[in-house]
Amino acid sequence: METSSNWLARKATDEDYGDADLSRILNITHTRGALMHCKPLLLFAVSIIVTLPCVVSADDTNALSKAEKQSGFELLFNGHDLDGWQQNKDKPNWVVKDGAITRTGRGGSLTYGAKKVPDDFELRFEWKVAKGSNSGVYYRPGQYEYQILDNAVHADGKNPRTSAASLYFCMAPSEDATAPVGEWNTGRIVCKGSIIQHWLNGKKVIDFDYSDPKWEFNVTLLKHRGADLKSRGGSLYLQDHGDPVWYRSIRLRPIPTDETIEHTDVKPATIPADVLEAERKKLEGIVNRRKK
Repeated sequence: METSSNWLARKATDEDYGDADLSRILNITHTRGALMHCKPLLLFAVSIIVTLPCVVSADDTNALSKAEKQSGFELLFNGHDLDGWQQNKDKPNWVVKDGAITRTGRGGSLTYGAKKVPDDFELRFEWKVAKGSNSGVYYRPGQYEYQILDNAVHADGKNPRTSAASLYFCMAPSEDATAPVGEWNTGRIVCKGSIIQHWLNGKKVIDFDYSDPKWEFNVTLLKHRGADLKSRGGSLYLQDHGDPVWYRSIRLRPIPTDETIEHTDVKPATIPADVLEAERKKLEGIVNRRKK
């Protein structure tokens, strides 16, 4: 069958057009004109569909996947209120906004009071900070902290041992894997026996066995700050350091006794000499204050 395009091309060389030919030409050109008129509208409609932002609801973000449910995870934050959490009754400063936990002023830390953190556990969560912000996720008794920080602006970012995802004042992450300020980060803590792992945005940045003698300096350093790595039975809490911070998608599971976790030492980032000297002075100050 001869196509309309071929037919028009052939007729363009003919001298005569009959009535039927003229009718066919008018029909073809009218159809083409209509399509050309509609094409920009179609492209505009498609562009709207493609560029519409993907809106993620609080229920979608603060929910367990099928795999997480099967692994025994429990959702600690429902995305709507602070059910199960405790804060300063006289100065409540933690609220839920847009499916995330955030602070509105000074008042104190936010503690998950429904249950204690298991001895062996995996904690997953998402966090973000504003420019210069500092906070922390405490998961065992004492100063046992997964650092939350804007590395680029806050002074603690100069020392890898106090930077984001560090076991604060104990073990430095292998690298700075933080997302840009204002964007969400994924955090993960895995503890089994004497093994401690910190993850940041899918990268394992800390993995060490604190019973290994080669980490004796780090263990002692944290003791001076106020934490014994052997301590267990603490409550999970989010630190109020006076800065804007957001948390969501907080999930916790106990690690069964018969479950083996993959462990390979991760080399901590190198700390410059001048930063080590500043750290030494800071430690000296901590020790002297405790003697008074």
